Amino acid sequence: MPLYRYKARNRMGEMITGTFQATRKMEVIQMLKLRDCYPVLIEEQRKGPESTFAKWFARRISHRDLAVFCRQFATMVNAGVPILACLDMLRKQTENARLREKVEELYEEVQKGKSLSLIMGKHNEVFPELLVNMVEAGEVSGTLDRIMDRMAVHYEKEYRLNQKVRNALVYPSLIAAVAILVIMFLVTVVLPTFVSMFQQMGAVLPLSTRVLMKLSHFIKDRWLILLTGFIGVLFSVKWYSNTPTGKELFDKVRLKMPVIGKVNRKVVTVRFARTLGALLSSGIPLLQGIEVTGKVVGNTVVQRGIKEVEREIKGGRGLAVPLQRLEAFPPMMIHMTKVGEETGTLDYILEKAADFYDQEVENSVSRMTTLLEPVIIIVMATVVAFIVISIVVPMFEMMTQFSF
Repeated sequence: MPLYRYKARNRMGEMITGTFQATRKMEVIQMLKLRDCYPVLIEEQRKGPESTFAKWFARRISHRDLAVFCRQFATMVNAGVPILACLDMLRKQTENARLREKVEELYEEVQKGKSLSLIMGKHNEVFPELLVNMVEAGEVSGTLDRIMDRMAVHYEKEYRLNQKVRNALVYPSLIAAVAILVIMFLVTVVLPTFVSMFQQMGAVLPLSTRVLMKLSHFIKDRWLILLTGFIGVLFSVKWYSNTPTGKELFDKVRLKMPVIGKVNRKVVTVRFARTLGALLSSGIPLLQGIEVTGKVVGNTVVQRGIKEVEREIKGGRGLAVPLQRLEAFPPMMIHMTKVGEETGTLDYILEKAADFYDQEVENSVSRMTTLLEPVIIIVMATVVAFIVISIVVPMFEMMTQFSF
């Protein structure tokens, strides 16, 4: 559907501008007349090469973007600003280009009288099902401002959780990258220079030096093939991880790995507890809440298990026992869930559990980083020492020969 840009004057004589999605120009004119505005200019907004190019490279919508959107929306609704006016302001000040485009569509559809949650549900590639369900609950209960404020807190915590995990891997990855570059430089540049000098002087090279020289020649002669193969492997792994089979395999490995597996299980626990707690506290039934929560835990293995939990709840069982059979959540989480069910405070207990395991994730990530750094440094030092010894040993042998 074409997007039209318009300029018009209202009853006060003020010039207003905006955009409106319509099948033809006449619909824009009718819309302006209904708003007691006189159209001055109406033109179809065409997307040129620059806008298409920008769209390709536009930043993906993050939890931080959703948090800012929900926070601003909640603030305006709480101040008594109508929903349409909120969307009008948000479409002009949202920083993320993709989100701004969707807010623009929300504005146009709500302007036609459709409900906000209904339109958000049609754009599930941008607005998660959790947010859509919460907005619907807020519309029904008349507490949209509180719901959006709660969702802002939710996505802020999700953003911080993701950042903790990412930041923990930055420094070890940087050390590993520098180590690989240093080793490559020593093997392909420094070592051949010394070996050439040794050979000219008739020195006998030890086995370690000869092995490293063969490796050096192999890398120099086939660097393009090696680089192409490495990039090909990366793309293949990335492609396979996006297939249903590959995604399930990688998710299973993430849960089973010795150290990282525990961290991943805690991350899944935080997402499960926080999401379900937020849904229940907003009046969403447990069964519907479990269905939505299963889609946002971020692990296909756990997601399939939650579907089994959902079936058992439909059969009249509680939540704690099926979760225990799933074997994806810590025992303390199961115990807290059982207490919440017995006391009728499941939403409160789940939110407290989410906060507790959020802190546990931070502690675990910190310990993991502390463990990884010395391991990488020791491995790097060992390899560099081996290369240096391969250079020093022939030098000592030469010195011994000359001394005699």
